[in-house]
Amino acid sequence: MDDARTAKLNDFPTFNHFFTRALKPEARPICQKTATIACPVDGAVSQIGHIKGTQVFQAKGHDYSLHALLGDDKTSSLFHDGHFATIYLSPKDYHRIHAPLQAQLKKMTYIPGKLFSVNTVTTEHVPGLFARNERVVSLFQTEAGPMAVVLVGAIFVSSIETVWAGTITPPYSKKIRHWTYENETITLKKGDELGRFNMGSTVILLFPRDKMAFDNTIKAGTNVRMGQCIGKITP
Repeated sequence: MDDARTAKLNDFPTFNHFFTRALKPEARPICQKTATIACPVDGAVSQIGHIKGTQVFQAKGHDYSLHALLGDDKTSSLFHDGHFATIYLSPKDYHRIHAPLQAQLKKMTYIPGKLFSVNTVTTEHVPGLFARNERVVSLFQTEAGPMAVVLVGAIFVSSIETVWAGTITPPYSKKIRHWTYENETITLKKGDELGRFNMGSTVILLFPRDKMAFDNTIKAGTNVRMGQCIGKITP
């Protein structure tokens, strides 16, 4: 509560408002050095590294395809041989998601699916977990080229929200839904709030080939905080 914007419990009309509480700006300073990429969330890195062709590494013995994750070949092709980071938010973590870079929103896709838990045990044992769970994919244009931010639903996640569209789930759908923003100007500055989970879940970041590099100190199992530098844009 020392990090919360307000420490007065009466300021939270429901438990969910408390659970997704805002933090003081100084509680999570945003890395401002030129060409740096900020961590979008508090959490623990599940996996991070290169995308091998079209395959994203999930855990030992398991990977999944970009097409399965993103829902279409055109978006998937932007990230062939690119870079990814998968970050797990447990219930104890701050549950708002922020922009890693200044970014202009291009489109958003809701993909229905399962609600498997996304903890370490299920990640290691459920094949294609992140491409099977419900998720919201947001595609942005940045100075590092296209960037996808995938918000993955999970067990007990009652809602996924974005700042531009509000609550995406519930209601839950059995069909893929698309929103396009090519004729609108929705721009987020680095560190601006992007969305939130109403329980612990996972965020997957995707970047194209040869456009950025993750910091070599950030590895699977590393605890991270929103705003810290996790990588740089390459010339």
